[in-house]
Amino acid sequence: MIATFVLLYMLMMIPIGIYASRRVKTSRDYVLAGRHLPFGMAMATIFATWFGSETFLGAGSRMAEGGFLAVIEDPFGAGLCLILIGLFFAKKLYALNNLTIGDYFHERYNKTVATLLSLAIILTYFGWVAAQFVALGIILHLLIGIPAITGMLLAATIILIYTYIGGMWSISITDSIQMAVIVIGLIVILVEVLWKAGGISTVIAGTPPEFFRLTPPEASTKDWIAWIAAWMTIGIGSIPQQDVYQRVMSAKSAAVAKWASISAGVMYFTIALIPLTLGLIARIKYPELVASDPQQLLPTLILDHTSMITQIFFFGALLSAIMSTASGALLAPATLLGENVIKPFFENISDKKRLAIIRAAIIIVAAGALFLASKQGSIYELVSGAYSISLVSAFVPLVMGLYWKKANSLGALLAVSMGAIGWQYTENFVSDPFIPATIVGLGLSFIGMIAGVLIADQIHRMNHRGKPHVHTEVQMQGD
Repeated sequence: MIATFVLLYMLMMIPIGIYASRRVKTSRDYVLAGRHLPFGMAMATIFATWFGSETFLGAGSRMAEGGFLAVIEDPFGAGLCLILIGLFFAKKLYALNNLTIGDYFHERYNKTVATLLSLAIILTYFGWVAAQFVALGIILHLLIGIPAITGMLLAATIILIYTYIGGMWSISITDSIQMAVIVIGLIVILVEVLWKAGGISTVIAGTPPEFFRLTPPEASTKDWIAWIAAWMTIGIGSIPQQDVYQRVMSAKSAAVAKWASISAGVMYFTIALIPLTLGLIARIKYPELVASDPQQLLPTLILDHTSMITQIFFFGALLSAIMSTASGALLAPATLLGENVIKPFFENISDKKRLAIIRAAIIIVAAGALFLASKQGSIYELVSGAYSISLVSAFVPLVMGLYWKKANSLGALLAVSMGAIGWQYTENFVSDPFIPATIVGLGLSFIGMIAGVLIADQIHRMNHRGKPHVHTEVQMQGD
């Protein structure tokens, strides 16, 4: 029965995509839902897109392994990111009225910077989408018995179809449905599982006290730096992302964009505590799985210790979380690829052709993510690793461009190159670094931007040195 429900629920998204496609007349409709989303839909699409397998399965299993300190990146860093976007970025980005974040980089700097950053951001999505495919493969393997790779392929095909057809309108409508299923489903699950486990007091008593610490105990300077890096990886590394930009720009006003993001962040913090709690309960029930295969903890707990109706709610909520994230993460890089990488090679491209390029790019991203999913099976690592790229390359050009008038194209190029090189060098050639590679890259990215501004100022002074001002010449003539 559960297997039948899972398949029907997944297939149900296709007719929704077909219905949504009726609203798609232009590429702006496809990418930004015509900038018509009201508060409820805007909040739903932000929340549902972020609440994916890494929060549901990944964070739950990590919580079972190491407590709060093991899940700083997600959900804590991810929830913080949404709030920061609402407070400091939503209104500024909304006012620019660009189609993609790559367009912002082009407008603020130049085409070279826009292309490089668009490519960097595109790369981050392959790991994110791959994580969702891994999770779907696990679910279908558990319920139907098919190989995980076959489950990935089946799920990817369904998600690809409805995203390809309806674009952002399809995602917004399905996200609204999926958010309701996630919230209601998780509450129902928590009530039954907690009741059968003996209540929250039993869970607390069976969990080591250090699991509830949010800061490292007796930490050295190196531990504190690693802790800060964990907050930053997704907390600020995911700010310069196309999917975030699309959701901000899809709202019907700047105020809606701001408060939808803040509200989604607060809601994310709250609802994400449920899978963390379930992870602790599963840890008590199945200590052997913590060491062998922690990603099976939550599904095993639900299948063994809950009623049929709760199992349906669980897999409905889980599917909703994964599918909403995967669809948004497919559309975002495809938009960047079509608009900021491929389109510049053509002159006077029609809107119809632009839409066709974006749709073709969706297929490319899906294929790449499937390949990555087959090679790397850790949901949590796929996601946390993805955001390191945008953290060390795109964050500084975005923030400095919005908040520092002197930020220039040379500074942006140096920020991208120095940040990426520093990150990769530390990651691959420094054993047990004192400062995590992501912070090294971020620091060098800031230095690169400042260096670019200083170099440009120096060149400007050299070019104008010794040249008298017109006003001074007039005064001399008058004398």
